[in-house]
Formats: sequence, structure tokens, C-alpha cells
Amino acid sequence: MREALRRVIDPELGYNIVDLGLVYDVTVEDGGVTIVTMTTTTPGCPATNYLKTGAGEAASSVDGVEFVDVRLTYEPRWTPDMMTPEAKAHLGIGSQW
Repeated sequence: MREALRRVIDPELGYNIVDLGLVYDVTVEDGGVTIVTMTTTTPGCPATNYLKTGAGEAASSVDGVEFVDVRLTYEPRWTPDMMTPEAKAHLGIGSQW
């Protein structure tokens, strides 16, 4: 599932939502019901709908998934510390974070 979600690229940062730390949780329940809990870098992010739609479409592409519910949360609030080292390197963010 996370590999599928890595195909969703944040249009402002140019990197995938998983390694940016925007995907908080993925739960697959009985019957192929999948819940993706995610955030954006800021509340009111102009790419929110794009990212939610992309996450839903990517999750739906995984075999066995019948329904996807993408839930947006701002708890905890996203920080650059949530990014993988690869995402930080891609964005030129050093150890100051």
C-alpha cells in the first residue's frame, strides 16, 4: 500500500507523500475497506484536494482494495522532522531540522 501511495507527488514539494511524512496510518479492514489517515504540510494547503484524491486513487489501485476512505487530520501537526532522510536530502534540508 505504501508503495502505491509513493506514486502521489506533492505538487509544491515535488516528492512523494509517504516519504514527506504526510501519511500517518493505513488500515486495511475486512472486505478490502482501506482507511488512509494523512495530513498536509499546513492547514489550508492549496493542494489538499489533489493530495486526498491522489491518495484515494493510489490506494484503490492495490489488489483487494474495494473501498478507500482518506481521512485528513492535523493532529499531530506535520513538521519537517517527519520526512525520511531521503526526502530531506531531496529538498536540501540539512541536520538543522
